[in-house]
Amino acid sequence: MIVQSGFQRNFARVNLIKDPITLNNRLAILLSVVFHPLIITTYLFALLFILAPDLVGVSAFELPALGSLLMLLWLNTFIAPAIMMFYFKKMGMITSLYVEDAAERRIPYVACVIIYGLATYLFGWQLQPIGELAPQISVILASVTLSLALIAMVSYFWKISAHATGIGGVIGMLSGLMIRFDESALLMPLITTILIGGWLMSARLQLNAHTPAQIVAGVFCGLTVSSATVYFFF
Repeated sequence: MIVQSGFQRNFARVNLIKDPITLNNRLAILLSVVFHPLIITTYLFALLFILAPDLVGVSAFELPALGSLLMLLWLNTFIAPAIMMFYFKKMGMITSLYVEDAAERRIPYVACVIIYGLATYLFGWQLQPIGELAPQISVILASVTLSLALIAMVSYFWKISAHATGIGGVIGMLSGLMIRFDESALLMPLITTILIGGWLMSARLQLNAHTPAQIVAGVFCGLTVSSATVYFFF
């Protein structure tokens, strides 16, 4: 009986490891973390700095300066909001760092809008060399701020997908810049982003974090804001 019980326990562990639902959930969580809406902004700037520096006004920057600029953007658009989220979690204002509860999303989203608004002001008006040489950076930050503001407003009565909004914004920005400036270097990143977007949205559905309608609305929001930004301000 002891050998049999041990065998049964080991067999159960193997089944758990091989359980496709468990593996799919783990993969979905990994995708949701790696492509969190706040870190997507840094990914977008990194892509543009490397592949299309002329379009964002940083072609004259040396590599160390570009690295420092990207680090500064990362600190303002990811680290600052992340610290704020940890503070809200510690204070008991939110129960999870994922902020899955619709009612808990309102204050964190408004706080993120304020942080991104301050970042837009910082890069557009306070850091004069950057604001003068690369005004496109503050324009992109402003578009992200507007998307966050729309999500914050919608969250008062409906749970729209921030992940879908973020990836939709990147797709809209890359496709808009590629078409408007005939920038072929952005084609492969755009195709890759579309594929990642499909996986990411599937992951959100797998985790039951959103309904298809909430994901479609998020993609539409991100695409509309970023595409309009390219059309009117680039």
